[in-house]
Amino acid sequence: MNIEVIPALALFAFVSSATPGPNNLMLMASGANYGFLRTIPHMLGISIGFLVLMLLTGMGLVQIFDLYPISYTVLKIASVVYMIYLAWKIANAAPIEKRNAAGRPMTFLQAAAFQWVNPKAWAMALTAITVYVADQGAWMLLAAAVCFSTVNLPSVGVWTILGQQLARFLTNPGRLRAFNWTMAALLIASLYPVLGLGG
Repeated sequence: MNIEVIPALALFAFVSSATPGPNNLMLMASGANYGFLRTIPHMLGISIGFLVLMLLTGMGLVQIFDLYPISYTVLKIASVVYMIYLAWKIANAAPIEKRNAAGRPMTFLQAAAFQWVNPKAWAMALTAITVYVADQGAWMLLAAAVCFSTVNLPSVGVWTILGQQLARFLTNPGRLRAFNWTMAALLIASLYPVLGLGG
């Protein structure tokens, strides 16, 4: 195992986990609409779901994609369709005073499953495996997974807290509606660089 790459891997894990993407945008919206405590299963689902995705990809799942290139296209289509669905749900979230009765945050299993159609999660996992793990074996894959797990949960927690703090400003239904529609638009926009929709 090449210990020298760990600092660079940790930096990549931090930057890719902390920057805006589908998970973080949805967590900020969930924090604003449902609060921190009700969003904890969503946060844990992201962290554990990504860990499983990365481990399985590193143990050989990536070879299936290489053998069947059409699977990349299928994944992209599934990602776009599901992200549009999630954006619609965010845009139409109930006002704060009605949220307990009219809506609920994403569950642990939903958040974990979402990683499999999250283009940023795939990009992060594939980059980590091909650039930092490569052919260095199972220990390096495990080290990379632990590195991401260590960085990921605090990062998603910060995005949720940010959303929760914004909720104080979003007590007006008009402002909440504008926030939710902005988050939905940003979620759709997050597809652009990851999927190469511009070309």
